[in-house]
Formats: sequence, C-alpha cells, structure tokens
Amino acid sequence: MSTLPKVAWIGLGIMGSPMSENLVKAGYDVTGHTLEREKLDRLTAAGGTAAASVAEAVRDADVIVTMVPASPQVEAVAYGPDGILENARRGALLIDMSSITPQTSVGLAAAARDKGIRVLDAPVSGGEAGAIEAVLSIMVGGDQADFDEAKPLFEALGKTIVRCGPHGSGQTVKAANQLIVAVNIQACAEAVVFLEKSGVDLAAALDVLGGGLAGSTVLARKKDNFLKRDFTPGFRIDLHHKDMGIVTDAARNVGAALPVGAVVAQLVASLRAQGDGGLDHSALLRAVERLSGARV
Repeated sequence: MSTLPKVAWIGLGIMGSPMSENLVKAGYDVTGHTLEREKLDRLTAAGGTAAASVAEAVRDADVIVTMVPASPQVEAVAYGPDGILENARRGALLIDMSSITPQTSVGLAAAARDKGIRVLDAPVSGGEAGAIEAVLSIMVGGDQADFDEAKPLFEALGKTIVRCGPHGSGQTVKAANQLIVAVNIQACAEAVVFLEKSGVDLAAALDVLGGGLAGSTVLARKKDNFLKRDFTPGFRIDLHHKDMGIVTDAARNVGAALPVGAVVAQLVASLRAQGDGGLDHSALLRAVERLSGARV
C-alpha cells in the first residue's frame, strides 16, 4: 500500500493531462474528472482512475488539484452542492494550479477555511513541454506548513518550486510571468519579421541570438514554432488574452504602470479578434506579419 496521499485531479487539458500522468508515474493514486471522455480514457490508460463527477473524484482524496482555464471554471468546480467544498473531507488540501485572479484565490481560501479545507494557489509556467517533462516553474501562495506538505507532490511536476507569500501571491507572480512572456514573444516575433524581410538566414540568426543576451527560455522554446510557422497550441492565445486581462487589472489596482504590457495586451486581443485565439501564443508572429503587409 502506498503511503502517498490520494489525489483528486480536476481538469485534464493540455497541461492537466501530462501533469496528472506524472503524478501517476511518481506512485500517486490519482482519480481524475474532466468533461471530455477521451481525456478520462487517457488518464485510465496511464494508470489513473476516472470519476464521473467532481463530487465523486474528491470524496476520499487527501489532496485535490484543480487545473482549469480561468476563474469562472475554478468557481464552478469549487462551489455549489456538487463542488469541491461541499464534498471534500475536512482537512483535505486543495491546490489550485489554474491561472486565475489573485482575488479569486483569496476568496476561495477564505471559503474553504470555513469548511476545514486548506488551500494553496500554485499556478505554473513552462507550457505543455514543461508539463510533459515535469520541469515546470511553480509559484505558490498560502501557508508555509501547507506548502511544506505539498512540496513532494510539486517535485513530481516541476523543478523550480517557490512559496511567494500568502494566499493570492502565487497568482500575482504568475500574472507577472505572463506579462514577461507575452512581451518576450512579441519582441521575438518582431525580430523574426525584421530578419526575414532583411534577407538573413533566419535559423542561423535565431541560433546566434539564443546564445547571447537576447537568448531566453521563450526563444529556445518557440524557435521552431517561428521557423516552421507551427502554431499547434501549447498555450493558446485565448488563455494568454485572459492572463493579460488579469495582470492589467491587478496592476491598476496597485497603481503600477504597464506601458509596454498594455500595448502587447491589445496586440494579443487583436490576434484573438482575427480568429487566431485557438493557436499557440507564438502566433503573435502572425499579427506582426499582418502589420508588415503579409497576407496570413
């Protein structure tokens, strides 16, 4: 019998599926729930257990992980008679790894406390590749004791794991992460168009740029997307649009100016409005190409 905590995993999307499978590989008993039958079949094929509802998944769990797109989905699975808070046992640890507003995280922690359920907000960075390879960066908000308890589970999912402060802190740091990533992708996209229009060997240029001060994880991860114009979603424009809304709103609340971030947020929004919301966020290249006169 395993001495590891029993895990309920809610949300088996692009990130959630490989993350839950990494817990199974690490020896955890994982019961998952999501709305897509094929995602449940994937989990059971990996050695996990499928549940027909949130309530069924969480009932006997020691740890509950949610990995869903945004605040409304977190609230939908957490609250109500069929939700986590009404069906999880007292003393359970709820780890929300979605990217949502800090205010939603703080509110969830307060509501869960009344039910005897502990909460950590623990959004991640690293995209699909980082989820598959279990090398995610995990930024955590919540009590130190709960973080310490969850650390072994986090270590099965990521490499850089840091408690950033009280409830909501993980989401605040994730918002900053998404700001940096969006601005970085935009800069890379502009450089790609500039280099191609100048007649430079793009692959060679990106190689040498990656080895200097212009190098970044974004450039390393997205170089092939740019070269091959492959925008298969690892992290969709739709989700980055949501995240840019979070960071813009949070910055306004604390009085922080985001002049470059505001421009990039509008560029992400325009790309989404042109029907590219389902593409990977490296598709910001398409927006730069349109602005530069290309038909894409």
